[in-house]
Parts: sequence; C-alpha cells; structure tokens
Amino acid sequence: MKRLFEKAAGVVLPALVLMGPVGYSQTGDGTASGKVLSGRPGERMTMKHVTGAFEVKLAPQAAEESGGGAGVARMLIDKTFHGELDATSKGQMLAAGSAAGSGGYVAMEIVTGALGGKKGTFALQHSGTMNRGVPTLVLTVVPDSGTGELVGLVGKMDIVMEGGKHSYVFDYSLPE
Repeated sequence: MKRLFEKAAGVVLPALVLMGPVGYSQTGDGTASGKVLSGRPGERMTMKHVTGAFEVKLAPQAAEESGGGAGVARMLIDKTFHGELDATSKGQMLAAGSAAGSGGYVAMEIVTGALGGKKGTFALQHSGTMNRGVPTLVLTVVPDSGTGELVGLVGKMDIVMEGGKHSYVFDYSLPE
C-alpha cells in the first residue's frame, strides 16, 4: 500500500491508495471472472474484474473550523474513467487529519456512463482512515443505487497510484 498526502484548506488529507486486489487472476484484456456470493436471494450473478485509468480533479472548498482548532476540509471531486468503466463522476469529500499523520475521509460520488457496455448511473461510497501511517480504504457501490442497465449492481473498487497516474481495480456483479 502507498499513501499520498495532499494539503487542502490547511488540513492534511490522506488519500489512501491500495495497490490492487487479492485473489483474482487477471487475463490479458484486464478482466477476470468468478462466482460472487452476494446479491439478492435467488439471483444469479457472476463477479467481473476490470481495470482502467482515470483522471481526477479535486477542488478545495471553504473549510469549517471546529472548537478544537482541527478543521473539516471539503473538496469537490470530478473524475473521468477509461476502460471497461467508461464514465464520469461528480462527488464530495470530507476529511480531517492530525499532525501525527492520522486522519480520515469520507466521500460520495455519482458515476454516470457505461460499465461493460451497460449504461446507467451508480453511487460510489468512500471510507478511508490513516492510523499513524497505516492506511485502510474501502470504496463500495451503494446497494440499490444502480439505474438503467446497472440496476442491481454490487461491487467494490480499489484505487492504484503509480508514477503519478491513477487507475482503478473494480470487482462487480450484475444480475444475469
């Protein structure tokens, strides 16, 4: 795992970066598949594994001060995804950090476009924590947030940062 610290509104924001998934064998086209254990009872779903690049623009917003002097920073998120996820997203992030290298952030973004050729939107929820230099990051598709051809979408996403470039690893299922 790597971590990337960015300054915004006078607060250190941990942007946590995971270096890929565990337990999948990637094929030459960046996809893999297997059974998924989640979903609605009785639905047949197959797990898909896709990767691709994305660009992100973060726009710091006015910070809010709390009584103890540590502020909560807010940023607007604007992303463009490439690959099997051909989409854009808009969202918001809230974050707070400490001088000791700990911090956390939450974010919500609405993704609009096509996933594996199926069009629609879905919500992606972020929860990241840095505990004295030890990062954790969870990005989850909000249950029942899929629209259009993405109704029933479930999944999780990892973010990879190498050489100053962002990419995603997305494990997802859709009802068959």
